[in-house]
Amino acid sequence: MSRVLVTGGAGAIGSNLAAALILRGHTVTIIDDLSSGHRALVPEAARLIVGSVSDDDALGAAFASRPELVFHLAALFANQNSVEHPAKDLTANGIGLIKVLEHAQRAGVEKVLYTSSSCVYGNKAVMCETDIDFRPDTPYAITKLLGEQYCRFWSDHHKLDTVMVRLFNTYGPGEFPGRYRNVIPNFMKLAMSGSPLPITGTGEETRDFNFVADTVAGMILAMESPTSPADVFNLASGRETTILVLAEAINEIVGNRAGIELKPRRGWDHVMTRRGDTTKARAVLGYEPKVPLREGLSRTYAWLMQVGAVQ
Repeated sequence: MSRVLVTGGAGAIGSNLAAALILRGHTVTIIDDLSSGHRALVPEAARLIVGSVSDDDALGAAFASRPELVFHLAALFANQNSVEHPAKDLTANGIGLIKVLEHAQRAGVEKVLYTSSSCVYGNKAVMCETDIDFRPDTPYAITKLLGEQYCRFWSDHHKLDTVMVRLFNTYGPGEFPGRYRNVIPNFMKLAMSGSPLPITGTGEETRDFNFVADTVAGMILAMESPTSPADVFNLASGRETTILVLAEAINEIVGNRAGIELKPRRGWDHVMTRRGDTTKARAVLGYEPKVPLREGLSRTYAWLMQVGAVQ
Protein backbone atom coordinates (compact mmCIF):
# COMPACT_ATOMS: atom_id res chain seq x y z
CA MET A 1 0.00 0.00 0.00
CA SER A 2 1.07 3.59 -0.57
CA ARG A 3 1.55 6.81 1.33
CA VAL A 4 -0.93 9.28 -0.13
CA LEU A 5 -1.35 13.04 0.13
CA VAL A 6 -4.77 14.56 -0.57
CA THR A 7 -4.87 18.33 -0.95
CA GLY A 8 -8.27 19.80 -0.17
CA GLY A 9 -9.12 16.59 1.63
CA ALA A 10 -11.55 18.17 4.11
CA GLY A 11 -14.10 18.91 1.41
CA ALA A 12 -16.90 16.69 0.18
CA ILE A 13 -14.99 14.90 -2.58
CA GLY A 14 -11.66 14.91 -0.74
CA SER A 15 -13.03 13.43 2.48
CA ASN A 16 -14.89 10.70 0.60
CA LEU A 17 -11.72 10.00 -1.37
CA ALA A 18 -9.60 9.85 1.78
CA ALA A 19 -12.03 7.42 3.39
CA ALA A 20 -11.98 5.18 0.31
CA LEU A 21 -8.17 5.21 0.21
CA ILE A 22 -7.94 4.29 3.89
CA LEU A 23 -10.29 1.35 3.31
CA ARG A 24 -7.88 0.19 0.59
CA GLY A 25 -5.04 0.17 3.11
CA HIS A 26 -3.29 3.41 2.17
CA THR A 27 -1.78 5.83 4.68
CA VAL A 28 -3.41 9.21 4.07
CA THR A 29 -2.27 12.74 4.88
CA ILE A 30 -4.59 15.68 4.16
CA ILE A 31 -3.72 19.33 3.75
CA ASP A 32 -6.62 21.78 3.83
CA ASP A 33 -6.96 25.39 4.97
CA LEU A 34 -10.58 24.68 6.03
CA SER A 35 -11.81 27.76 4.14
CA SER A 36 -14.53 25.60 2.62
CA GLY A 37 -13.70 22.19 4.06
CA HIS A 38 -14.72 20.88 7.46
CA ARG A 39 -12.54 19.25 10.09
CA ALA A 40 -15.43 16.95 11.03
CA LEU A 41 -15.36 15.36 7.57
CA VAL A 42 -11.74 14.23 7.86
CA PRO A 43 -11.52 10.48 8.54
CA GLU A 44 -10.08 9.65 11.96
CA ALA A 45 -7.34 7.54 10.40
CA ALA A 46 -6.08 10.42 8.25
CA ARG A 47 -3.52 12.98 9.40
CA LEU A 48 -4.73 16.55 8.89
CA ILE A 49 -2.41 19.49 8.29
CA VAL A 50 -4.28 22.80 8.41
CA GLY A 51 -2.72 25.09 5.84
CA SER A 52 -2.87 26.41 2.31
CA VAL A 53 -1.31 24.86 -0.77
CA SER A 54 0.03 28.32 -1.60
CA ASP A 55 2.09 28.21 1.63
CA ASP A 56 5.47 26.49 1.25
CA ASP A 57 5.80 25.83 4.97
CA ALA A 58 2.44 24.06 5.14
CA LEU A 59 3.28 22.06 2.02
CA GLY A 60 6.66 21.19 3.49
CA ALA A 61 4.91 19.71 6.51
CA ALA A 62 2.52 17.79 4.26
CA PHE A 63 5.28 16.39 2.05
CA ALA A 64 7.27 15.39 5.13
CA SER A 65 4.94 12.40 5.13
CA ARG A 66 6.91 11.25 2.03
CA PRO A 67 3.84 10.63 -0.17
CA GLU A 68 4.20 8.34 -3.13
CA LEU A 69 0.91 9.51 -4.67
CA VAL A 70 -0.72 12.95 -4.61
CA PHE A 71 -4.38 13.73 -5.31
CA HIS A 72 -4.63 17.49 -5.86
CA LEU A 73 -8.16 18.69 -5.11
CA ALA A 74 -7.47 21.99 -3.34
CA ALA A 75 -9.04 24.90 -5.19
CA LEU A 76 -11.09 28.02 -4.76
CA PHE A 77 -14.59 26.76 -5.42
CA ALA A 78 -16.11 27.70 -7.84
CA ASN A 79 -17.60 29.86 -10.66
CA GLN A 80 -19.49 32.58 -8.77
CA ASN A 81 -16.71 32.82 -6.20
CA SER A 82 -14.12 33.24 -8.94
CA VAL A 83 -16.15 35.93 -10.70
CA GLU A 84 -16.25 37.92 -7.47
CA HIS A 85 -12.65 37.14 -6.42
CA PRO A 86 -10.52 36.46 -9.55
CA ALA A 87 -7.16 37.22 -7.91
CA LYS A 88 -7.93 34.87 -5.01
CA ASP A 89 -8.97 32.25 -7.55
CA LEU A 90 -5.67 32.56 -9.42
CA THR A 91 -3.65 32.30 -6.21
CA ALA A 92 -5.37 29.12 -5.08
CA ASN A 93 -5.87 27.41 -8.42
CA GLY A 94 -2.71 28.60 -10.19
CA ILE A 95 0.05 29.33 -7.67
CA GLY A 96 -1.22 26.60 -5.35
CA LEU A 97 -0.96 23.97 -8.08
CA ILE A 98 2.52 25.11 -9.12
CA LYS A 99 3.75 24.79 -5.56
CA VAL A 100 2.23 21.30 -5.23
CA LEU A 101 3.94 20.23 -8.47
CA GLU A 102 7.27 21.68 -7.31
CA HIS A 103 7.10 19.86 -3.99
CA ALA A 104 5.98 16.63 -5.69
CA GLN A 105 8.89 16.80 -8.13
CA ARG A 106 11.45 17.38 -5.37
CA ALA A 107 9.94 14.61 -3.23
CA GLY A 108 10.11 12.04 -6.03
CA VAL A 109 6.35 11.45 -6.05
CA GLU A 110 5.34 8.62 -8.36
CA LYS A 111 2.15 10.19 -9.72
CA VAL A 112 0.00 13.30 -9.28
CA LEU A 113 -3.72 13.39 -10.06
CA TYR A 114 -5.09 16.86 -10.84
CA THR A 115 -8.80 17.56 -10.54
CA SER A 116 -9.83 19.77 -13.42
CA SER A 117 -13.43 20.66 -14.27
CA SER A 118 -16.06 20.27 -16.96
CA CYS A 119 -16.15 24.10 -16.89
CA VAL A 120 -13.13 24.16 -19.20
CA TYR A 121 -15.36 23.08 -22.11
CA GLY A 122 -17.58 26.16 -21.98
CA ASN A 123 -20.97 25.76 -23.65
CA LYS A 124 -20.85 22.53 -25.64
CA ALA A 125 -23.58 20.02 -26.47
CA VAL A 126 -21.29 17.04 -25.78
CA MET A 127 -18.03 17.33 -23.87
CA CYS A 128 -15.27 14.99 -25.01
CA GLU A 129 -11.55 14.84 -24.16
CA THR A 130 -10.62 15.09 -27.85
CA ASP A 131 -12.06 18.62 -27.93
CA ILE A 132 -9.35 21.30 -28.23
CA ASP A 133 -11.62 24.30 -28.80
CA PHE A 134 -11.92 25.50 -25.22
CA ARG A 135 -13.92 28.57 -24.30
CA PRO A 136 -13.80 28.93 -20.51
CA ASP A 137 -16.11 31.72 -19.43
CA THR A 138 -15.27 32.26 -15.75
CA PRO A 139 -11.98 32.77 -13.88
CA TYR A 140 -12.50 29.35 -12.26
CA ALA A 141 -12.77 27.68 -15.67
CA ILE A 142 -9.73 29.62 -16.90
CA THR A 143 -7.54 28.60 -13.96
CA LYS A 144 -8.67 24.97 -14.17
CA LEU A 145 -7.59 24.90 -17.82
CA LEU A 146 -4.38 26.69 -16.87
CA GLY A 147 -3.73 23.94 -14.33
CA GLU A 148 -3.98 21.30 -17.04
CA GLN A 149 -1.29 23.10 -19.03
CA TYR A 150 1.00 23.22 -16.01
CA CYS A 151 0.54 19.48 -15.47
CA ARG A 152 1.46 18.85 -19.10
CA PHE A 153 4.58 21.00 -18.69
CA TRP A 154 5.65 19.13 -15.54
CA SER A 155 5.13 15.80 -17.28
CA ASP A 156 6.95 16.88 -20.46
CA HIS A 157 9.78 18.89 -18.93
CA HIS A 158 10.26 17.40 -15.47
CA LYS A 159 9.03 13.87 -16.27
CA LEU A 160 6.61 13.95 -13.34
CA ASP A 161 3.79 11.50 -14.04
CA THR A 162 0.47 13.35 -13.95
CA VAL A 163 -3.10 12.45 -14.83
CA MET A 164 -6.05 14.83 -15.06
CA VAL A 165 -9.72 14.24 -14.42
CA ARG A 166 -12.41 16.69 -15.48
CA LEU A 167 -15.10 16.44 -12.84
CA PHE A 168 -18.70 17.13 -13.74
CA ASN A 169 -21.39 18.11 -11.22
CA THR A 170 -20.37 15.89 -8.32
CA TYR A 171 -22.80 15.76 -5.41
CA GLY A 172 -23.55 13.67 -2.36
CA PRO A 173 -22.82 13.23 1.35
CA GLY A 174 -20.12 15.55 2.66
CA GLU A 175 -21.26 18.76 1.02
CA PHE A 176 -23.00 21.27 3.22
CA PRO A 177 -25.27 23.97 1.81
CA GLY A 178 -23.94 27.52 1.68
CA ARG A 179 -22.86 30.41 -0.48
CA TYR A 180 -20.88 29.33 -3.56
CA ARG A 181 -21.83 25.69 -2.97
CA ASN A 182 -23.53 23.41 -5.46
CA VAL A 183 -27.17 23.50 -6.41
CA ILE A 184 -28.18 20.19 -4.80
CA PRO A 185 -27.37 20.88 -1.13
CA ASN A 186 -28.73 24.40 -1.46
CA PHE A 187 -31.96 23.14 -3.04
CA MET A 188 -32.18 20.53 -0.27
CA LYS A 189 -31.85 23.22 2.41
CA LEU A 190 -34.58 25.35 0.87
CA ALA A 191 -36.88 22.37 0.37
CA MET A 192 -36.40 21.27 3.95
CA SER A 193 -37.37 24.75 5.15
CA GLY A 194 -40.51 24.70 3.00
CA SER A 195 -39.29 27.36 0.58
CA PRO A 196 -39.70 27.42 -3.21
CA LEU A 197 -36.61 26.38 -5.18
CA PRO A 198 -35.17 29.27 -7.25
CA ILE A 199 -34.04 28.34 -10.77
CA THR A 200 -31.89 30.93 -12.53
CA GLY A 201 -32.97 30.57 -16.15
CA THR A 202 -35.74 28.58 -17.80
CA GLY A 203 -35.20 25.31 -15.97
CA GLU A 204 -34.46 23.56 -19.25
CA GLU A 205 -30.72 23.97 -18.74
CA THR A 206 -29.06 20.59 -18.23
CA ARG A 207 -26.21 19.37 -16.07
CA ASP A 208 -24.45 16.03 -15.65
CA PHE A 209 -24.84 15.09 -11.98
CA ASN A 210 -22.41 12.43 -10.75
CA PHE A 211 -22.67 10.85 -7.31
CA VAL A 212 -19.58 11.39 -5.17
CA ALA A 213 -18.84 7.65 -4.77
CA ASP A 214 -18.70 7.29 -8.56
CA THR A 215 -16.40 10.30 -8.89
CA VAL A 216 -14.10 8.92 -6.17
CA ALA A 217 -14.02 5.49 -7.83
CA GLY A 218 -13.01 7.12 -11.11
CA MET A 219 -10.24 9.12 -9.45
CA ILE A 220 -8.76 6.02 -7.85
CA LEU A 221 -8.92 4.18 -11.16
CA ALA A 222 -7.13 7.07 -12.88
CA MET A 223 -4.39 7.03 -10.27
CA GLU A 224 -3.93 3.26 -10.25
CA SER A 225 -4.18 2.67 -14.01
CA PRO A 226 -1.11 2.85 -16.28
CA THR A 227 -2.13 6.14 -17.94
CA SER A 228 -0.11 8.16 -20.43
CA PRO A 229 1.71 11.22 -19.03
CA ALA A 230 -0.70 14.17 -18.60
CA ASP A 231 -3.63 12.15 -19.92
CA VAL A 232 -7.12 13.50 -19.24
CA PHE A 233 -10.43 11.80 -18.49
CA ASN A 234 -14.00 12.93 -18.00
CA LEU A 235 -15.57 11.68 -14.77
CA ALA A 236 -19.31 12.07 -15.27
CA SER A 237 -22.51 10.11 -15.22
CA GLY A 238 -22.89 10.54 -18.97
CA ARG A 239 -26.52 11.60 -18.48
CA GLU A 240 -28.18 15.02 -18.75
CA THR A 241 -30.77 16.20 -16.26
CA THR A 242 -32.69 19.46 -16.56
CA ILE A 243 -32.60 21.73 -13.54
CA LEU A 244 -36.41 21.66 -13.55
CA VAL A 245 -36.43 17.85 -13.23
CA LEU A 246 -33.79 18.07 -10.50
CA ALA A 247 -35.80 20.61 -8.51
CA GLU A 248 -39.00 18.59 -8.83
CA ALA A 249 -37.22 15.42 -7.67
CA ILE A 250 -35.77 17.18 -4.62
CA ASN A 251 -39.14 18.67 -3.69
CA GLU A 252 -40.72 15.22 -3.95
CA ILE A 253 -38.01 13.48 -1.89
CA VAL A 254 -38.11 16.11 0.83
CA GLY A 255 -41.88 16.53 0.74
CA ASN A 256 -41.77 20.24 -0.09
CA ARG A 257 -44.95 21.69 -1.58
CA ALA A 258 -43.66 25.24 -2.08
CA GLY A 259 -42.78 24.54 -5.71
CA ILE A 260 -40.32 26.36 -7.94
CA GLU A 261 -39.53 29.99 -8.80
CA LEU A 262 -37.88 31.09 -12.05
CA LYS A 263 -35.34 33.89 -11.70
CA PRO A 264 -33.09 35.73 -14.20
CA ARG A 265 -30.05 33.79 -15.39
CA ARG A 266 -26.75 34.82 -13.83
CA GLY A 267 -24.72 37.05 -16.12
CA TRP A 268 -21.71 34.75 -16.32
CA ASP A 269 -23.65 31.50 -16.81
CA HIS A 270 -23.77 30.71 -20.51
CA VAL A 271 -23.77 26.90 -20.30
CA MET A 272 -27.12 25.62 -21.52
CA THR A 273 -26.23 21.93 -21.68
CA ARG A 274 -23.64 19.80 -19.93
CA ARG A 275 -23.08 16.11 -20.54
CA GLY A 276 -19.80 14.30 -20.23
CA ASP A 277 -18.67 11.75 -22.78
CA THR A 278 -17.38 8.88 -20.63
CA THR A 279 -16.31 6.62 -23.51
CA LYS A 280 -12.60 7.08 -22.88
CA ALA A 281 -12.79 6.64 -19.09
CA ARG A 282 -14.83 3.46 -19.52
CA ALA A 283 -12.46 2.00 -22.12
CA VAL A 284 -9.12 2.94 -20.55
CA LEU A 285 -9.89 2.98 -16.83
CA GLY A 286 -12.83 0.60 -16.57
CA TYR A 287 -14.84 3.46 -15.09
CA GLU A 288 -18.51 2.63 -14.54
CA PRO A 289 -20.78 5.11 -12.72
CA LYS A 290 -23.33 3.12 -10.74
CA VAL A 291 -25.58 5.41 -8.67
CA PRO A 292 -28.74 6.73 -10.39
CA LEU A 293 -29.68 10.33 -9.66
CA ARG A 294 -32.79 9.51 -7.66
CA GLU A 295 -30.88 7.14 -5.38
CA GLY A 296 -28.04 9.64 -5.00
CA LEU A 297 -30.44 12.43 -4.05
CA SER A 298 -32.11 10.22 -1.45
CA ARG A 299 -28.74 9.31 0.06
CA THR A 300 -27.71 12.97 0.11
CA TYR A 301 -30.95 13.94 1.86
CA ALA A 302 -30.48 11.18 4.42
CA TRP A 303 -26.94 12.40 5.18
CA LEU A 304 -28.06 16.01 5.58
CA MET A 305 -30.72 14.86 8.02
CA GLN A 306 -28.27 12.62 9.88
CA VAL A 307 -25.67 15.34 10.49
CA GLY A 308 -28.23 18.07 11.13
CA ALA A 309 -26.74 20.14 8.33
CA VAL A 310 -30.02 21.93 7.73
CA GLN A 311 -31.96 23.42 10.60
